[in-house]
Amino acid sequence: MAFNVSEGATYAVLYSVLGFFTLSALASANYFRSCLPAWINKQFVLGETTSEAKSGDFFLSARNSATATQIALSIFASGMGAWVLYAPTELGANPAISWIGVIGYACASASPAAISYFLGPIIKARCTESSFSFTDFGLERYGRLMQVVIGLMGVFYMFIFLVAELTTISSAYAAIHNDFDESYMVSISISLGVITIVYTSLGGLPASIVTDKFQALMMVILVLTLIGALGFNPANRLPEGGFAVASQWTVEGVYAAVTLVLAVVSAEMFNLSTWQRVWAAKSVRDMRRGFAGASVLIFWLMMFFGVIGMFAYALDPESYDAGEKLTFLAFFDLLASLAPFWHIVTLLLVTALAASSIDSLQNGIMSALSTDLVRMGRNPKIVARILLVILNVPAVVLSARGYDVLSLFLVADLICATAVLPVFLGLITKDKGLIPAPTELGALLGIVAGIFTVCLIGVLFEAPGGLFEYFLLPNDGICALCGYKTMITFIITPISGGVFCLLFSKLDIMLRGERARRPCLCGSTGNGYDEGIEKPLEEGQPERSPFASNANDAGLDGDESDSSNEETSA
Repeated sequence: MAFNVSEGATYAVLYSVLGFFTLSALASANYFRSCLPAWINKQFVLGETTSEAKSGDFFLSARNSATATQIALSIFASGMGAWVLYAPTELGANPAISWIGVIGYACASASPAAISYFLGPIIKARCTESSFSFTDFGLERYGRLMQVVIGLMGVFYMFIFLVAELTTISSAYAAIHNDFDESYMVSISISLGVITIVYTSLGGLPASIVTDKFQALMMVILVLTLIGALGFNPANRLPEGGFAVASQWTVEGVYAAVTLVLAVVSAEMFNLSTWQRVWAAKSVRDMRRGFAGASVLIFWLMMFFGVIGMFAYALDPESYDAGEKLTFLAFFDLLASLAPFWHIVTLLLVTALAASSIDSLQNGIMSALSTDLVRMGRNPKIVARILLVILNVPAVVLSARGYDVLSLFLVADLICATAVLPVFLGLITKDKGLIPAPTELGALLGIVAGIFTVCLIGVLFEAPGGLFEYFLLPNDGICALCGYKTMITFIITPISGGVFCLLFSKLDIMLRGERARRPCLCGSTGNGYDEGIEKPLEEGQPERSPFASNANDAGLDGDESDSSNEETSA
């Protein structure tokens, strides 16, 4: 690949983009209120007043402040990190996976937002008025132990996501600068990690939502620009019928697509940064429209990069088949023949992609670590910032090792798959025939059963390594997520966790009676059994939540009939 952007130019791009995002974050916290015209200040500030923008609750929740457009752009930008330059193109450039794998990955990536369209209002309604994190659902529905489990799952997944993002952006900068020296790559990771921590710590979730808006717009403009540049480049012209060699419909693609849908949905249900947007939306209508819009945007961006991979393979199938070109670098293979100006444009894109995900992940991690501090009336900012720095240090170290991005995600996905059904079966609040409303002990044992299921599958497949090494999925597929063994693992694991959750809950109730419905630890909340909501929330005021302390805790923002008058533009 013919890249040779100077080191000074790469740093100039990095610090210019991050500098703009930092200023945007500071503006979102009203630091520039006195020196900016009102119409400009309005584009940056989510809160109505200075005191609201600087409160601990608003810092972590941006409660009831974001329009549908802002929610859509925020979820789109935060979900589509720099990894999209590698992962979907890797599938597209592999003819054994091709169309079905690419479409499957696009559907998988768009599915969490689509699912949250339905579950978001219900989850919010089943938490108290002071809640702002998905961990609060675990506390209110089950008790303290499940809150901790959800928090650990969420932080672990977001940490892996953070490592993947830092790995991706350092690799992208190294490729375009044509210098894979470890010290250079670490400097890129540290710069991005430190600057996003600074503006995240100063502005909180409002800063993330505001910067996401600009990051999303940058992403759309830059992607469209690159489409034109790549399309009009003479070096990228295919002979008639040349695309057919990459355009395949295969069984391996089906395996990959099914695996991806189950894996991504399982893990993204524990992405606490996404759940924060549920509480940040102005109303149920804004929430639902935002999640729906984000789902559409995510699908088409994933399709674009997947097809880019297929196009790259079609241009030079012999080199890819011989291993002279690597499938995960397919996007950069197409980019190499463009003028250096377009390499700079790509750096702008990759920086926006990475920053949008990393600042959202950092806010999600802060939310998991801060909910109880807010309840106690303490300012969570200092403790959250310290813990955030502590988590970023190993993330930077791991990113320098250049792990495969898909492999990183799959490890986190499989661990989350053990818990996804035990957690969300908590939406059942009444016994229904033989199906009990899960107890906290039953849910915990269901997760343990899911973990042992993964180990048992590894034994049955005679996977190499120790008992728990099967979580690395050493199935010898043509890619990290390929093969029927990996697909079967992701089908059986969540089902096992769900079935054993219900089975252990039933046994728990039979042995301990109504005491089984109480939290395992004394003093926990876990009061989610009184009156279950048996239907999804409508646009109007829902029934009283069994988790809420008063009627206003249902999670809506007042009379939805007024929502048509609300501002819905960014």
